[in-house]
Amino acid sequence: MSDFYKINTFIFDVDGVLTDGSVLSYANGEHARRFYVKDGFAIEKAIQAGYNVIVISGGFEKGVYNRLTFLGVKDIFMGVKDKLEVFNSFKEEKTIDPSCILYMGDDIPDYKMLKLVGMPTCPNDAAYDIKEICKYVSPFDGGRGAVRDVIEKVMKAQGKWQKELW
Repeated sequence: MSDFYKINTFIFDVDGVLTDGSVLSYANGEHARRFYVKDGFAIEKAIQAGYNVIVISGGFEKGVYNRLTFLGVKDIFMGVKDKLEVFNSFKEEKTIDPSCILYMGDDIPDYKMLKLVGMPTCPNDAAYDIKEICKYVSPFDGGRGAVRDVIEKVMKAQGKWQKELW
């Protein structure tokens, strides 16, 4: 857990990380996701504090995109077939050291990404194979505080989580 102090970039998956992994399917073909407000608060604070916050997801729903932009996330990659390609391009473009990246994923499509970052993390309800390779497993489930947990840990380790200022 001592690696939290050097993180400057957060990368999150959507389904099972920013959401609880449930998908509501409506007759009109729309699929809805449920986000956790406390995760959103932490994302906003991380962005305000100058951290890079990136979302990479295989899915694409306009509602998810709208929620992320509402929170201030600018680097949103949705409908991604190859997360590694997006990751490598972004890392090169922004010259970010992989050892300074925290990635949170919850299932097998995140496996390779988790192996490339300095702080691989996952929610408590992540797949066993993912938990096995993570340096930190949040005690919170995806879409229920796992994102807030890791953002708080990083910001507290760096003295940037100052609740008395909010």
